[in-house]
Amino acid sequence: MRMGLAIDASCDLSQAFLEKHKVAIMPVTVKIDSETFLDDRRPEELQRYVDRRLGSRSHSAETEPCPVEEVQKLFLDKLVLDYDCVFCLTITATRSPINEHVNRASFAILKNYRQVREQAHIPGPFMMRVVDTRNVFAGTAPTIYEATRLLATDAQPAAIRERLTHIANNSYGYMLPRDLIHLRNRVKKRGDRSVSLFSAMVGTALDIKPLLRCYRGETGPVGKVRGFDHGAEMLFNYAAQRVRAGLLVPMVCVSYGGDLAVLSNLPGYAGLRAACEECDVELMEAPMSITGMVNVGEGSLTLGFAAEEHVAEF
Repeated sequence: MRMGLAIDASCDLSQAFLEKHKVAIMPVTVKIDSETFLDDRRPEELQRYVDRRLGSRSHSAETEPCPVEEVQKLFLDKLVLDYDCVFCLTITATRSPINEHVNRASFAILKNYRQVREQAHIPGPFMMRVVDTRNVFAGTAPTIYEATRLLATDAQPAAIRERLTHIANNSYGYMLPRDLIHLRNRVKKRGDRSVSLFSAMVGTALDIKPLLRCYRGETGPVGKVRGFDHGAEMLFNYAAQRVRAGLLVPMVCVSYGGDLAVLSNLPGYAGLRAACEECDVELMEAPMSITGMVNVGEGSLTLGFAAEEHVAEF
């Protein structure tokens, strides 16, 4: 059985990983004033967004996940021909309608694929399975990474889905913003009042930043840090501890909203790299998606891994 993988563009993974595993991308359209960006993880579009230096304007962006019709077109024009089963992984359904779009599109895809495959002389049925990673940005990476490992085996779709659901339920995604005012304006636009103007102004004045975590679809603060570099060091040290304690998937993903060369200069990063090498865990560096930079802010950091349930202490 030929099995493939599709993800939405706001899932943060390296370009090399996406190309190696031929991962199909369901794009997100980002509109800022009169400008439009197609968030499809292409390096040139990511760089175009960064080069525009939109700054404070980006918090007002409108994001449009891949429409139902475009999901159908991607599958019926290509994926039902290339594969016999495709797993579609999306960011958490609590933060984006893309999971709903893919589920809605699946009805038409499964209804119409036979004619498409018959015309191409491809025998047999086609299956698609939609999996909610229950996380965001780098936090989606462990489930997607595990999917590529399983698709390379002889595992059956039902067993793969069960395993991916388990990993999704045990994935942790951490976010460290640089600009608290941007984050406050963005969450306000989304109807979320978790960051007040007062706390954003005080936090900015004192350089105090929240350390946010997404777990099982719920996002909230798990700590406060003074200074971005200090926050990065705390997060990397914590991740190194979790690596040594044992992960469910042998990878940690770090995504950054800008030049990835910055990562190596952040305090604590060398220690995380050393822990990963010591434990034979892949440390994946990924550019943050345009959608991620719009929501968390340029220059922000996200980190994801999968581990048994535990209490985070910062």
